[in-house]
Amino acid sequence: MLGTAPIGGLYSPVPADAAHATCDAAWQAGIRAFDTAPHYGVGLAEQRLGEFLAGKPRGEYVVSTKVGRLLVPSAGQVDGVEGFYGTPRLTRVWDFSRDGALRSLEESLARLGLDRIDVALIHDPDEHAAQALDGAYPALHQLRSEGVVGAIGIGMNQPELPAWFIARAELDCVLIAGRYSLLDTSAAAELLPECERRGVGVLAGGVFNSGILADPQPGARYDYRPAAPALVERAQRIRAVCAGHGLPIGAAALAFTLRHPAITAAVIGARTASEIVEDVGYLAYDVPDEVLAEVDAL
Repeated sequence: MLGTAPIGGLYSPVPADAAHATCDAAWQAGIRAFDTAPHYGVGLAEQRLGEFLAGKPRGEYVVSTKVGRLLVPSAGQVDGVEGFYGTPRLTRVWDFSRDGALRSLEESLARLGLDRIDVALIHDPDEHAAQALDGAYPALHQLRSEGVVGAIGIGMNQPELPAWFIARAELDCVLIAGRYSLLDTSAAAELLPECERRGVGVLAGGVFNSGILADPQPGARYDYRPAAPALVERAQRIRAVCAGHGLPIGAAALAFTLRHPAITAAVIGARTASEIVEDVGYLAYDVPDEVLAEVDAL
């Protein structure tokens, strides 16, 4: 599944033609599932994804987007806000109410140029759990029953609140970012077993933990920020183990995540066509369980 945050200008601006080339490389590689959100470039990622998908047969792809942030005009500085560059002059406003969720999806449909959303996720309600459960969730539940939305769920960077949600709501899926990787397996304690028990699909984002598990060099990012030296050192030890078996670290990272029985798909962001080619190439490697066990023992 292609994650579109990078083509929304995450970390640095991305020209429109480069964003299109990235989406096209994913399509040519056989990728037909795309994850986006209003948050990504304050609507820019959704707009660019919609422009790419225009004219593609609607039954051939799946689009996931999110609710929880409304976009409103901004009179202030927007470049670099929340890590996105080259974006429209808009700002984000938290809103997990029923009306907020409905408005958010209506605006997402307009940016995407679609008449329905395949997967709608409640996005990052860390400080708004009660409102999200009482407001956004019933709205998505209704839209699912009406066929405007195919599936509903929650997308977060922490495992605890999604586990709380699935005990209280009829969710189809969870997107958990960065919490089941070679560097962080915290989602395995409660969330993944509970999803497996309830039949809730898991979309695993952050497989490379913001890049450190693809290229563990000093200055690499972990969880969207520069990684601490100790984490870089650990990732470099993982890379050395993989290299000893003729494997790139990225192939081991992807295989590790996909091997968990609860995980349905990996969501991998890319900003260039070459990154798509590299990431898809990882799937061609045979990663023995013994290698992952050796990494786990580090």
